[in-house]
Amino acid sequence: MASAITTLAADAPTLSAANTGFMLICSALVMLMTPGLAFFYGGMVRVKSSLNMLMMSFISLGIVTILWVLYGFSLAFGTDSGSLIGWNSDYVGLSGIGITELWDGYTIPVYVFAVFQLMFAVITPALISGALADRVKFSAWVLFTALWVTVVYFPVAHWVWGAGGWLFELGVIDFAGGTAVHINAGAAALGVILVIGKRVGFKKDPMRPHSLPLVMLGAGLLWFGWFGFNAGSWLGNDDGVGAVMFVNTQVATAAAMLAWLGYEKLRHGSFTTLGAASGAVAGLVAITPSGGSCSPLGAIAIGAIAGLLCAVAVGLKYKFGYDDSLDVVGVHLVGGVVGSLLVGLFATGGVQSDAAGLFYGGGLEQLGKQAIGVFSVLAYSLVASALLAFLLDKTIGMRVTEDDEVVGIDQIEHAETAYDFSGAGGGAASRNTPAAPTHSAANKKVDA
Repeated sequence: MASAITTLAADAPTLSAANTGFMLICSALVMLMTPGLAFFYGGMVRVKSSLNMLMMSFISLGIVTILWVLYGFSLAFGTDSGSLIGWNSDYVGLSGIGITELWDGYTIPVYVFAVFQLMFAVITPALISGALADRVKFSAWVLFTALWVTVVYFPVAHWVWGAGGWLFELGVIDFAGGTAVHINAGAAALGVILVIGKRVGFKKDPMRPHSLPLVMLGAGLLWFGWFGFNAGSWLGNDDGVGAVMFVNTQVATAAAMLAWLGYEKLRHGSFTTLGAASGAVAGLVAITPSGGSCSPLGAIAIGAIAGLLCAVAVGLKYKFGYDDSLDVVGVHLVGGVVGSLLVGLFATGGVQSDAAGLFYGGGLEQLGKQAIGVFSVLAYSLVASALLAFLLDKTIGMRVTEDDEVVGIDQIEHAETAYDFSGAGGGAASRNTPAAPTHSAANKKVDA
């Protein structure tokens, strides 16, 4: 008996300073993704909405953090109940956790796992906001965020990653959030925009990005932070899987960017900076669920397929008439679906698990599991999010008035403007310069 106890003690995980430090760094990288997303979205909207777009992402850092500590971590990763939700009273307020208590089966403290997963919870509702640009009351968005993470994100995270969650037990592979984050957010975005309707002037007025440099900065920050998002999801560095995921994240993103630009050149005749940024994000989305199960060559294929299909998908909003302002549906929903399903084709069976895809002799079994995960999360998030938006719209109202939307949501909701040019006038010489001739009314139109 004594020897058996000694053996069990020797096999028990012990706290790893290296893995703990690595995961704290990854948590900080994932946190940086939310401000990066704010810049990415903020540059894509018209100038009169840029601050609101920044705030719709940034506020998630406040709301979701508090809810995660109070009850979100318990719901997502507590003891399973019926394969649908978790609960652990020790996790409420993070008050019953020892400072060196390890996450079950790993060498990092529970606190580190909790803060890493918190950053995933923070960015997911922020992703939704890009579909709602220009037209949602900030107070309504704050309340929607709080309700959505409670009703949708926390349960879905448990389904996918929580011990006992029904998709986890089914064997659905989602390394870092293709279903729980991207399909979840993309389906939610579609559900909400179907309820709140289109922007004033959709398909009539030009609604060009006001700052492509901000878009590129945001995309760069997202790409940088995504290494923590993806490689960190293995929760350690002991067996090389995280390193494979790191490599696959880079190569899939590169392939997707090139595929998007190639499609853009053939279809529209130009290589655009917006296309490069969007293609990179599409690749990051698609490799998120799949990169821990495929080879680097498989990652190139996944990235290229996602870049091409997402580039095609962003145009569907004009065909079907839904106003997805910043292409959340076209990039995150479509990219998440593509990346999650392609696990069933490109999983080698030799990286994160022995589950093999069709191209590696595994048949259609894993593809079937992936499809169940994809469409169950998509359906639940779409319906639940639409219902939440409908209830809020019928009570407090989701949209600003048409007049306020035309004036600009920054002025109405935040009493600020992104750029203040009041001090940019000329000197004494300019005061003696004759006034410029009056332009015609047509030339006065500015795509603000």
